[in-house]
Amino acid sequence: MAVSLWRSRTASSALNLFNNTLRCFPSEATNSSPHSTRESMMYSDINSRIGSCMPLSAMRIGTIIHNIELNPGQGGKLVRAAGTSAKILKEPTSAYCLIQLPSGVKKLIDSRCRATVGVVSNPSHGDRKLRKAGHSRWLGRRPVVRGVAMNPVDHPHGGGEGKSKSGGRFGRGSLTPWGKPTKSGYKTGPLKRKSSMIPYSL
Repeated sequence: MAVSLWRSRTASSALNLFNNTLRCFPSEATNSSPHSTRESMMYSDINSRIGSCMPLSAMRIGTIIHNIELNPGQGGKLVRAAGTSAKILKEPTSAYCLIQLPSGVKKLIDSRCRATVGVVSNPSHGDRKLRKAGHSRWLGRRPVVRGVAMNPVDHPHGGGEGKSKSGGRFGRGSLTPWGKPTKSGYKTGPLKRKSSMIPYSL
């Protein structure tokens, strides 16, 4: 077993160097029910379960998890970035489990979905500093140029004399480089009934 940092991933990944080995689990662990697994976690040290993947129904309240499924058998979709983790807020005894995501949002997820106990590795990923301007280009980030600094041929905000404004009461609203509104797009909802504005008369 070896740990390496892939170029396309922010967290370290474990590589199994022995392809011909067979992972064996005790029969009582594979045939146990979620209730019995939860009871065993309640009386055992949670650190011994770090790295274990199991359904949410088999976990207890307050467990720190990551790599959470959205639908049973779909594969991990949530909390996969480096150094992130989620927390189980309520005992997963019903059909849904209440989980607090790293953003603070509380989400109900099917208790049959699986998750991994623990925190994603490499927590210092967000603290690193880019050494030079070219480092951001290596990451695929292109420069960001303001529309008001361009010419009219390049952007709807371009042109004008001096530092001209491009939104609000000074001119047109904010537009994308292709001329579409940036503030929630075009209005597509039904028009308000103006009959309510007309006073009722007999």
